[in-house]
Amino acid sequence: MAEAVKAIGWAARDTSGVLSPLHFTRRPTGERDVQFKILYCGICHSDLHSIKNEWGNAIYPLIPGHELAGVVTEVGSKVTKYKVGDRVGVGCMVNSCKTCNLCAENLENYCSGSVFTYGYPLPAGPDGTHTQGGYSNIFVVDEEFVIRWPENLPQDKGAPLLCAGITTYSPLRYYGLDKPGLHIGVVGLGGLGHVAVKFAKAFGTKVTVISTSASKKKEALEGLGADAFLISRDQKELQSAAGTLDGIIDTVSAQHPLVPLLSLLKPNGKLILVGAPEKPLELPAFPIITQRRTVAGSMIGGIKETQEMIDFAAKHNILPDVEIIPIDYVNTAMERLLKSDVKYRFVIDVANTLKEE
Repeated sequence: MAEAVKAIGWAARDTSGVLSPLHFTRRPTGERDVQFKILYCGICHSDLHSIKNEWGNAIYPLIPGHELAGVVTEVGSKVTKYKVGDRVGVGCMVNSCKTCNLCAENLENYCSGSVFTYGYPLPAGPDGTHTQGGYSNIFVVDEEFVIRWPENLPQDKGAPLLCAGITTYSPLRYYGLDKPGLHIGVVGLGGLGHVAVKFAKAFGTKVTVISTSASKKKEALEGLGADAFLISRDQKELQSAAGTLDGIIDTVSAQHPLVPLLSLLKPNGKLILVGAPEKPLELPAFPIITQRRTVAGSMIGGIKETQEMIDFAAKHNILPDVEIIPIDYVNTAMERLLKSDVKYRFVIDVANTLKEE
């Protein structure tokens, strides 16, 4: 009988969210599994919410991380897509029911039986009580949930694409906001927002960044190539841009008013929420119904679309702006993330800094 895989990661033990080393085991590499060494793992704002149990569903001890990039070290006997030495990634999901209509349509992310990469309860078995994420040295996963990593795409800078990338790419594509000549707004210039700008520009759209912070104007226009910048608290600026946007990708995960954003949309315009504030947002009817506007949501993407996204990123040289950190800096990184003190995504150099003692 195959033995469980010994692993080490950095875990939160309680709602303080403080992370420290944890020895644990992953399941043995099954016949359809891929085992890989984690080289890099991005830090997502969801990780911060999760380790502090701000969404009310944390299971401790909790190892976060769903932006994993690494290299294959072992494959099961029936694996056909990957071999030892291949560069791979894993995003927010590690399994689904594989039998429902959503799975058949490559929308595993909306399957009621989907299993997320960390903090997801599991039946009793070799995986333990719940999934553990990528702030760790090794990973075991069904080959169907592995992303093939393009040769020309750096894994350190590219790791956040597995969440931030697909979270913004998917709604741009699904809601038809990927057509050259459209005018797209991006709310929030953080980990998600800056990637949304890069994808929207690559699709050939005109992009306006909408932010509470005037200090981000230069970076938006000169650093990221946005076409315009609006301060969301400046009523004159908002009024001057009223009715000009075909669609908006709202990446903000804190409480914020939606009415000023709706006013920026053309008739039939679409406001797509991809951020996840802790408390409900206020949504009045009149700004929506009087201009036939749409308010919708989107959550990551299926495996097929995630592969499409990362191949598109490689082709168009789209990479998140990242700060590479050692794993023992992770608690400080979380404090800085809480204050939005990062441009724009932290990535943990797991392979070179996680000590395996």
